[in-house]
This record gives sequence, C-alpha cells and structure tokens, in this order.
Amino acid sequence: MAVTIKDIAKKAGVSHTTVSRALNDHPAISKETVGRIKLLAEELDYVPSAAARGLKTNRSLVLGVIVHRIEDPFLTDVLRGIEDTLNPSEYSLFLAATKRDPEREKRVIQAMAERRVDGIIFSSLYIGVQQLRYLKQIDIPIVLINNQTMQDPDVYLVYHQDVEATRQLTQHLVDLGHRKIAYLGSARSGRTNVKRQQGYEEGLEKAGLPLCPEYIISGTTSRPENGINGMNGLLALADPPTAVICYNDMIAIGAIKAITQAGLSVPHDISVAGFDNIDLAQYVTPPLTTFHQPRYQLGQEAAKMILHILQQDKGAQRPDAVVLHGELIIRQSTVSPH
Repeated sequence: MAVTIKDIAKKAGVSHTTVSRALNDHPAISKETVGRIKLLAEELDYVPSAAARGLKTNRSLVLGVIVHRIEDPFLTDVLRGIEDTLNPSEYSLFLAATKRDPEREKRVIQAMAERRVDGIIFSSLYIGVQQLRYLKQIDIPIVLINNQTMQDPDVYLVYHQDVEATRQLTQHLVDLGHRKIAYLGSARSGRTNVKRQQGYEEGLEKAGLPLCPEYIISGTTSRPENGINGMNGLLALADPPTAVICYNDMIAIGAIKAITQAGLSVPHDISVAGFDNIDLAQYVTPPLTTFHQPRYQLGQEAAKMILHILQQDKGAQRPDAVVLHGELIIRQSTVSPH
C-alpha cells in the first residue's frame, strides 16, 4: 500500500497539514522540521500524488503525444526530443498511435480528453477537422509537428522547411549532370508530400528542365514497399529516369531494392536520394544521399512550445510558428549519370 502524508505525520508526531507544508517548503515551517520530514518521507518511499497536485493547480501534469505509427523510425528522435525537454518539468507523457484511422484517432483524442491531459502534441500528418473542433471545444492546447494543413489561430505549428529541402536535393542531382529526375511520393502523407513534390518541381524549373508527369509516382504508404512498386513503375518506362528523389528514406530503401532486383546498379545506373536521414540511411548499400531533417529539434521545439503555452495567461501573445531548416547529406547513392 502506498505511503500517504498521514503515514508520515503519524511517524513524525505532527499533523498532516504540517507534513504537507514541509514537503512544499512552506515558509511557516522551520528548516529543521522541513529537513526532518523530507528525510522521513524518503525513508518511507513516499511518492507525491499527481492527482492531488492536479486538484490544487487544475492541471493533470500529463501531456498527450499522438503519432501515426510508433514503429516509424523518423519518430524515435522526435519523441526523444519531447521527452528530454519535458524531463526537468513535472509532466509525464501519454503516447498513442492512430494508424491513420479516423475512428481510432477519435477514440485516442477522447481518451486523452477524459484523462484531462493539459495539452496535446501531434506528430502525425493527418488530423481530422471534427477531431480538431472537439479539442477546441474542450480547450486543450494543440501543437502540430510537420503539419501545416490547419490554418487555424488555435493551432500551434513546428515544422521543417521541406520545399527548400527538395529544391536542394534536385539541384544536387542537376549539378551532377542528371536531366531525367523522378519523384517517388506518398499520397497519404498529405501536405508534407505536396511540399516535397513542390520543391522537386521548383528545382526542375530553376534548372530549365521539363516536368514529366510519368516521372512522378505517389504510392499509398511511406514504407519500403511503396519504393519497390514505384521504382518498378519507373523502370518499366520506355525512357526511365537516371535519378530519383524519394519522399523519405524508407521509400528510397525500397527503390534501391527494386533497382538491384532488376539487375541494375545504384548509383551507376540510377542515383537514389532519400529524405529524413534516419539512422539506417548510412548503413544501406550504398549509403544513402538524403536530406537531414532535425528530428530531435522538432520534438524539442514542440515540447518547449506546449510548455510555453501552458505557462502563459489566456490573454498572452501566442508564440510564432517555429520553422526549422535541415542539411543536405551527400553519400554514395548519387553520382554523375553514365
């Protein structure tokens, strides 16, 4: 059975009010008494009640984090950034995955609302309008990571500048001499995919290269099988590309597999570039050229923003959106065309 304040009071021979005040460093309690009671609490393995603190502050001291898939390697560093930033505070995390299922998302949000989370961080590419409306009705602050779909004054944003990133990837391939560059996207990734494809198209336009619709294929997932299927489609063309930019590293890994299965070589026959710079990117064969997205910093900034919102008065000026910029990482999967 958990030790309570009353147990400490009985052991110390004081009232439970004195114990409560001592544990909270109340100035009316002498330093000697505070030290003695805190030492006794430690000896008895006393754990303060978060629920009791919540009643006093009208806070649950819990933050919700919603992702689309927990197993997504992109999210590992994002979650670490959130956790490390929140660690010095009293907040704990309630983590849930939606699997991009609107009904599941609704249940997750309702569960978080019922548990009175103080705020929610979405690291998910999709959030339904009805779910957003529900969150606003119950007045829960929301921070979105890499999701600029919601043009809403009550939603706070932290995101990566994807358009500039894929422009740089395209320019890198153009500088190598490629003129037939394809894009393998992820149709279910919403505005993020739109922005990355936009950067690719702007990069082609800047280089004076034509936009070939047959060189743009968007599958239904952001997983390797999408890269395999999309790359097979490109290889079946009468005039296949000499280079391909992929929505993320997982799709790029699938594309590399499809190319090697077709008896071709990466990068000598086809150059492949990814996006995100997940840990696996440097260990595939050949090591993958990609765009490093500052995943840990995305988590950090989202956590800082939600804490800032919770610490401000209702009428305080809202924090600006945080826009992060990554870095082009050139490895052995891209070379000049042969």
